[in-house]
Amino acid sequence: MWEFRRDPKDLSDEDRAKLEKLFTQVPKLRTLHELRVRFKTIFDTAPDRKRAALLLTELFLDAPEAFPDLDDFVRTYERWQQQILNYFDGRRTSAAVEGINNKARVITKRAYGLKAADSLWTRLLLDLNRAADVVQYTIATLRGLAHGLRSVFSMVCG
Repeated sequence: MWEFRRDPKDLSDEDRAKLEKLFTQVPKLRTLHELRVRFKTIFDTAPDRKRAALLLTELFLDAPEAFPDLDDFVRTYERWQQQILNYFDGRRTSAAVEGINNKARVITKRAYGLKAADSLWTRLLLDLNRAADVVQYTIATLRGLAHGLRSVFSMVCG
């Protein structure tokens, strides 16, 4: 249900109606949705580490009471609190690096037996939509070469 995961501001009236229907069918989901929106809002708007820590602590005090299944999530935050709060110092994440690492893992699984580092690098660049860095000739270049060859052959054969 995409309506549950999307930002409430981005929902159309039809999407909101679908979400309300879901909440009437499974009332506990409303509470979980509200907690999720609060969590996202903290990461989007907290001005600094100290304020974020306060808001997250408040959220995590409310969460298990409202939704006991989130105990493991709260314990994960407690275990990694300093590293999570580091995000608020410069608002930088390692998401891009993690994405590239995941692509590399998928390539190595997909290309069983791939031995050369150059081949892995080439496939990674292609998968990251960097084909221009790997492929020497574009379609336009190849068409130009074909047109030139056609001209030469037509003079010779003509």
